[in-house]
Amino acid sequence: MPAFQRFDLDGTANHVVITDREMKRRWASFHGDMRAMSGTLLQRTLGRILGEDTIRYKSARLFGRPLLRTVRRMRSLPQKTEPVPAPSSFATTASTIFPANYKPRFAQMYVNRASSVPRVDDVAVVVVNEAASSPTAVIDSLNETLDATTSTWLLLIDATCTASQRITTVTALLGRATPEDDVVFADETGPNEFTPIFKSPSVGPHTLLSYNLVGRPALLRVSTLQRVGGFCADAGRAFEHDAYLRLSESGATFRHVSLVLPAGRPELAFSASHINDATCRVVQAALDRRGWSGQVVPGALDGVVRWILDPPSPEPSIDIIIPTRDRIDLVRQCIEAIEEKTTYQNYDIVILDNDSILPETLEYFASTKYRVVPCPGPFNYAHIVNRGISHSIADYVVTLNNDTILVTPDWLERMVSLASLPEVGIVGACLLDQDGRREHESIIIAPYPQHLRTDSNYPHVDQFTVAVRDVAAVTGAVQMVSRGFWESLGGMDELLKVTMNDVDICLRSQLEGRYVLYIPDVQLYHHVSSSRGDLDPLDDRNRFIRRWDIFGTFRDPYFPEALLLLGETIYYLPR
Repeated sequence: MPAFQRFDLDGTANHVVITDREMKRRWASFHGDMRAMSGTLLQRTLGRILGEDTIRYKSARLFGRPLLRTVRRMRSLPQKTEPVPAPSSFATTASTIFPANYKPRFAQMYVNRASSVPRVDDVAVVVVNEAASSPTAVIDSLNETLDATTSTWLLLIDATCTASQRITTVTALLGRATPEDDVVFADETGPNEFTPIFKSPSVGPHTLLSYNLVGRPALLRVSTLQRVGGFCADAGRAFEHDAYLRLSESGATFRHVSLVLPAGRPELAFSASHINDATCRVVQAALDRRGWSGQVVPGALDGVVRWILDPPSPEPSIDIIIPTRDRIDLVRQCIEAIEEKTTYQNYDIVILDNDSILPETLEYFASTKYRVVPCPGPFNYAHIVNRGISHSIADYVVTLNNDTILVTPDWLERMVSLASLPEVGIVGACLLDQDGRREHESIIIAPYPQHLRTDSNYPHVDQFTVAVRDVAAVTGAVQMVSRGFWESLGGMDELLKVTMNDVDICLRSQLEGRYVLYIPDVQLYHHVSSSRGDLDPLDDRNRFIRRWDIFGTFRDPYFPEALLLLGETIYYLPR
């Protein structure tokens, strides 16, 4: 950590200048890909006629935007919305395949290319029978093999795996392994051909507490596994998950191979009666090893747990920072929801006034019991938030949009319990739109920062989406951070006046070795841009792209590298 770097710091070895011409090329390429893959016939035609990133095209977008908003409002009317499907990890028919363009034969072509040189002699293969009446015999057999083998690697495969699948898997993984790796794992076919299990290139330690994101197939270095004590008999059917947790805690190196390989887990391995109790047990043991007080209960999907830490005692102070310019109707409903629902006691609210002028607003400011900090001048979200936090003396701060309405009563307990961990920098939550559909479930950068939304652009409820997890970024509409850490970062970059300042500070947090976490169970309603409209300056976006080499070398460490988000659709991108 981190898996990325900055490119805009003068005098550093990796300082790179992206020219205006290159910037235009990157934008044009991205817009072209979006329209080619997910645009309507009209959008694709206009892109070809008007050109990408031209004045003509921008004018067409400008004049067409009111019509587009009208169409979106019509689509969002309650009688028109589709019901949200019940949580289900795996598609069952070709009509529900995920991602939409995934084809098993097409993916297998890349596996065959990566598996051309067989190297199976240095791997001890152990067959795991998930249907066995007890996992004890399996764990004993694994530890016996671990003690006796002279091989470098151990591979666990399911009893249904064929000999040819075994060779394919071993050679594909070994072909990517390096001497520094302790675990080499790949995407897996899943219980059926319609829904592969895609994995992120980095094994986030907090995501790994939520579910077994490494899974199978995986090569485990024998010597490293021996150092952490092999497989634990008390782990039950979650013995692999337990091993990965202990390996992660020991500082082991995980390498992800972005290929969909066989020899993974069968459907039985994901059933509640088979895995839930054991998963809760091994995650509770992991919390105990770390000295974290909390509880572990089954999560929204089988194999996923909710690990809920106790908040620090005594309760640290928390300031909730709410910027606004007028729109006292929004501010009032935001604050009333906080007052009515919040169960945490030691909090205060700070209102940041950016040149409000309406009489009812000024009257509210004069009568409220909360502090009002003047933040005059042209709208600069980063400057306003920085000024507000500079007036805080609380232990933690929450940036909160004025157009949010709280849903979860224990939101501050849940967020501060994670934000207070020494390795965590920023914590975010789930935002819902007016109709209760998920609008923000973290920000992914694949290849450009966009909100992940299982009710639209990621139409697949899986272990990844329902877990507390490490992420690249969370929206500034609701972010919790230690005030001291915020100040050490220098706050938000005020050159990013309107947009990307929240993503930027999340990435800078990770450069300082502090994780960014997303909590799906902490939820607020969010009326998008109700108070500020559609401000979206291109200068902010270009500065952000130059800083992090977006569309270039940047790879989201916590989103599957085999997937792209273009427009409103996730696509498979074989590596």
